Amino acid sequence: MATRRRTLLKVIVLGDSGVGKTSLMNQYVHKKFSMQYKATIGADFVTKELQIGEKLVTLQIWDTAGQERFQSLGAAFYRGADCCALVYDVNVLRSFDNLETWHEEFLKQAWNIGMWTIAEASPSDPKTFPFIVLGNKIDVDGGSSRVVSDKKAADWCASNGNIPYFETSAKDDFNVDEAFLTIAKTALANEHEQDIYFQGIPDAVTENEPKGGGCAC
Repeated sequence: MATRRRTLLKVIVLGDSGVGKTSLMNQYVHKKFSMQYKATIGADFVTKELQIGEKLVTLQIWDTAGQERFQSLGAAFYRGADCCALVYDVNVLRSFDNLETWHEEFLKQAWNIGMWTIAEASPSDPKTFPFIVLGNKIDVDGGSSRVVSDKKAADWCASNGNIPYFETSAKDDFNVDEAFLTIAKTALANEHEQDIYFQGIPDAVTENEPKGGGCAC
C-alpha cells in the first residue's frame, strides 16, 4: 500500500463582492476579461492543469460569493482546501479592512468542519494553513485611485504569518499567472504535508470530488 499523493489541489478564493475574484480566475484559466460585472451566486469553480517540477497537477479554484447572505454556504466549500487566496481591491479600503474577517472566517469554518483532526499529524496549528493575498485592480485610473499602499498590505501579511502578497490586474493580465503559480506551489506543499495521513490507505479508495455549481460568471 503506497502513499497516496493527490494531484487535485483545491484552492478557495475569498474576498468582498466586486474585488475581481471571478475576473482573476477567468483571466488565469481562460485568458478572458469582461468589464461587465455579474455577482457570483453561491460558489463555482474552474480548473487548470499545470506542471510543477515533475508533477502534473489539476488546480481546482473555487470562486465563492462575497455577499454576506451567501457566507453561510461556505463551510461545505472550504472542506478539503489546500490553500486560500484572499483578494481585495486596492482602491477600496473596506475590502482591505475585511481581509481580517475573511481570514478569521476561513479558519473558523475549517475548524468547525474538522479540517484539523487527530488524523492530521502536521501541522497541528490551524494558523499554519497556507494563505496568499492578492491586491487587485491596480490598473484603475493608472493607480491614482488606490487607497491601500503596497506597504500597508505587506505589513498586514507580515503580521499574519508572512503571507505571500501579489498586486494584480485582471484587466491587464498583470501578475495573474505569477500569483496563481505561487498559489499552486503553496497548495502542493500543503498537500505534501498531509501525505502521512494517506499512508496505508488502499489505492482502490477514491476521494469524492465536489461538483461545480452556480453561475459561470
